[in-house]
Amino acid sequence: MKTIVFIGTQKSGSSREAVRAAEELGYYTVLLTDKASYLEKRTEFPDVHLMQLCDLNNIEEIKNIIRQLMMKALDIAAIVSFVDPHCKTAAMVSEEFGLNHFTTDGISKMLNKIDSRQVLSDTTYVPRFATLFDKSTLSKSEAKDYLPMIMKSPSSTGSKDVFKINSMEEYSRYLDKLLDRYPEEQILVEEFLDGPQYLVETLINKGELKIVAVLKQEITFDKRFIITGYELLIDLDDSFYNKLKKAVEDIISRHGLVHGACHLEMRLVKDQWKLIEVNPRISGGGMNNIIKAGLGINLVKETIKILVGKEPNLTPKYKKYVFAQYVIVSEAGILEKIIGRNKALKSKGVKEVFIKPRKGALLVPPLSMGNRYAYVIATGKTGEKAKRNAKLAASQIRFKLKTSSKKAENQTNTVENQINKVEKQPNIISVPENLGKPKCAKNIICRDKAAAKSFVLMVNKYLNNYINYFAEEWHIVIDKKDMFKLNVIDTSVNNHE
Repeated sequence: MKTIVFIGTQKSGSSREAVRAAEELGYYTVLLTDKASYLEKRTEFPDVHLMQLCDLNNIEEIKNIIRQLMMKALDIAAIVSFVDPHCKTAAMVSEEFGLNHFTTDGISKMLNKIDSRQVLSDTTYVPRFATLFDKSTLSKSEAKDYLPMIMKSPSSTGSKDVFKINSMEEYSRYLDKLLDRYPEEQILVEEFLDGPQYLVETLINKGELKIVAVLKQEITFDKRFIITGYELLIDLDDSFYNKLKKAVEDIISRHGLVHGACHLEMRLVKDQWKLIEVNPRISGGGMNNIIKAGLGINLVKETIKILVGKEPNLTPKYKKYVFAQYVIVSEAGILEKIIGRNKALKSKGVKEVFIKPRKGALLVPPLSMGNRYAYVIATGKTGEKAKRNAKLAASQIRFKLKTSSKKAENQTNTVENQINKVEKQPNIISVPENLGKPKCAKNIICRDKAAAKSFVLMVNKYLNNYINYFAEEWHIVIDKKDMFKLNVIDTSVNNHE
C-alpha cells in the first residue's frame, strides 16, 4: 500500500491540510506525533490512517518506526514534514532510506537564521547584522550604532523570541534573556528595516523555481511582530514582479534548495528587496486555503506531488482578490464563549471562518503566531473590497474570557518554593495543585522522562487554573547528559517582556 509518513502536524492549518491532501491523492497516511493528546482525540483525525506516538527529536526512534512500517508491507512513497523543525528530519530520514526527498542542506541553512544570513552576506538582500556569543561581542558604541535593531534567536519560528530593540537598556535586558534561554546558541542582531512586507510562496521542482503566490502582509506590533492580515496580490506590475523574482531566485539559489517548498518574507526598503526570513515549507495557518480561494491551487497537494516524483500543476484556475484577517486578543483569560461565528460566516464575500480555541482554553495576547485564534478569508471585486469584507466579518468574532479574580490570586502561593523542592529531589515530582504566580526563572533537571512529563502535566493544569499571566516558555529539552531539562521562565504579567 503506497504510504506517506508525516513527521508531526498541527491540529489545523497548512500542515494538517497536507495530510488531507495525501489522502485525497490516494495514499495511506501515517502520522508520527509527540502529542499524546492527538491519540486521546483520535476521532478528530479521520484523514490519518495510522497514528503513532514518537519522540520527534529522536531520529533513531523515527527510523526504527519506519523499518517496522516497511515490515508490515507498507510501501513508503515519501516521508515529509510541514512543521519546523521536522522538515530537516524528514529529508534526512528520506535520504537514508533512498526515497525522494527535499534538499537537506538547503533546508538546514534556511532553518538557522545565522547560516541564512551568512550565505547572503555579500549581497544586498540582508540587513547589516552581527552574531553575539556574549555581552562582550559588541562594544557599547558598536551596539548603539545598530539601534533601532532586531534581536532574535537563530532558531526562532513564528515571531517567537524576536524583539525590536530601541535603547541600550533594552539591548542589555533582552540579550541577557536570550543568552540565558539559549546558552549554547549565538544571538543574531540586525538593523531594523522599515518598509512594506510581503510573503512569497514558492515551489522548486528539480531546480525549476515557480513563484506560486505573493501576498502583502499587515503587521501588528506590541511585544512581538505578529502578522494579522494577508492580501493576495494578483496581476502584479511587471517591474515589481521581475525585481522580486530576481531576488527570490538569487536567495533560494544561494541557500542551495533545488527541490522543495519554501516561503520568504521580504521587505521593500528604498526600492531594494531585503530578506526578513526564509522557511523551507509553505507558511502555516490559513495560507493553503488563502491560495486555494484566490488561485484555485492546493499548494500542499502540489508539494506532495513533487516529493513523490509527479509533475505539479501550478497554473491558476482563476484569479480572485482575497484577504485574510486574523483575530488576536488583548488580555489573557479562559475562553467561556465564542460570539459572532455565524454572523461572520454570513458576511459579504466570506469564504471561510476558522476559530481555533475551544471553551476552557487559555487565550493570551500574542507572543508568537501561534497566539492568533481565528481567521476570516474573504473575496471582493477589488483588493480593497476583499480587505473590507474580511475585516468586517472578523470584527463580528469576539471571545468572552474569564479573567482571574483578586481573591483567586491572593489564595495562590508562589511556584518558587515548589520548584526548589523538585530540584532537591529531581526523581520525585510532587507539586500541589494550588500553584501560584511564577516569580522565578530556573532550570528544572528531571532524571527521567516520566518525571519531566509529570512536571509538564502539572504546569499545564496550573495554567488552566490561573491565567492572569502569560505562559511563554514551558518546554522540555534534552541536555548533553541526556537528562530532561524543563526551562521555567518568569511568566508574570508585570515582568513579562
